[in-house]
Amino acid sequence: MVPADIIQKIKKVHIRTGRTVNTLMAGQYKSAFRGAGIEFEEVREYAPGDDVKSIDWKVSARLGRPFVKRYREEREMIVMLLVDLSASGRFGTQAAPKQAVAAETAAILAFNAIRNNDKVGAILFTDQVERYIPPQKGSGHVWRVIKEIFTHTPQHVGTDISGAVGFLGRVCRKRSVAFVISDFLLTGGNAVVDRQMRSVNRRHELIHILISDPGEFTLPEGGIVTVRELESGRLVRLDASHGPTRRRYEERRTEAHRHVKNEFKAANMDCIDISTAASTADVLARYFRVRERRRR
Repeated sequence: MVPADIIQKIKKVHIRTGRTVNTLMAGQYKSAFRGAGIEFEEVREYAPGDDVKSIDWKVSARLGRPFVKRYREEREMIVMLLVDLSASGRFGTQAAPKQAVAAETAAILAFNAIRNNDKVGAILFTDQVERYIPPQKGSGHVWRVIKEIFTHTPQHVGTDISGAVGFLGRVCRKRSVAFVISDFLLTGGNAVVDRQMRSVNRRHELIHILISDPGEFTLPEGGIVTVRELESGRLVRLDASHGPTRRRYEERRTEAHRHVKNEFKAANMDCIDISTAASTADVLARYFRVRERRRR
């Protein structure tokens, strides 16, 4: 049985995100992701106004006059939500911890997809894939996805993003748009973008959503602070009243955050930066607008 407080929380997210999709994002998602998949339709003779980039030069050379390739957009798109449920997601200094913001982000994306008649699936992961929900259509399915994100109890505390992305590549044969929702806090200084991620991105489009909390970048005003890494359990004591220590901590955390975004940029992958202090809907709507302009 699902506890009553969890049911109320799910209903609240369900209603709020549904309203957000209908009012703030009407048409934006569809415009931003139209034509994510295309199928070859025909070769026909060139007509004035056709894009010269679509000319089939081999056919044109063989027949002695210009012909163009025609494609049609696939009507149905598959949206996969890869949600990081590792222990670091429990951290939060705002109204909601990072994990709750990740759940709301996934809900907004799922509602947009269903509204556009796309299929939605989910992969919930820590340092292992813990739950796989195959892509389906329908508002009832969105409810199931949201419920699973809120009620699943992680069996592990670590993070293996590469493993989750590799699992996506194995179970999803048809091209999909996959949102990887995580704080991307990896232990051991490992690179975020590895060979596995690059390989899967050649078949699917990976869009990364970087969840952060303002409290991660600063220390309290003073005193000896014990910082515990939620995933490794390691304890570190810092003198928060020592100016150089505070600055060094803030600089390192800011640089680590910037480094993750730069890795995605270098790999030519989109990264959406969402803070727990910001409006998730506003950030996503802004990304949809930017993506739509980029595709024109």
